[in-house]
Amino acid sequence: MYYFWGMHWIWWFFWVLLWVVFFSFMIPMRRSAYRQMQSPLQILQQRYAAGEISGEDYEQRRTALLRDAKL
Repeated sequence: MYYFWGMHWIWWFFWVLLWVVFFSFMIPMRRSAYRQMQSPLQILQQRYAAGEISGEDYEQRRTALLRDAKL
């Protein structure tokens, strides 16, 4: 049997290999994108740790974020 559903077996192998390669690159990219997403509170903590905002600003913004998160 030389043909299977209209394609030679080499083409079936090619398309399956193409899909495997495609998904092997996409899955790690999606995982890294999820790791890079940060919550607003984490961003605020990083800004405070870097000295971009004062302690008073940090407390006000943190309180507002936590209050809004409960709503």
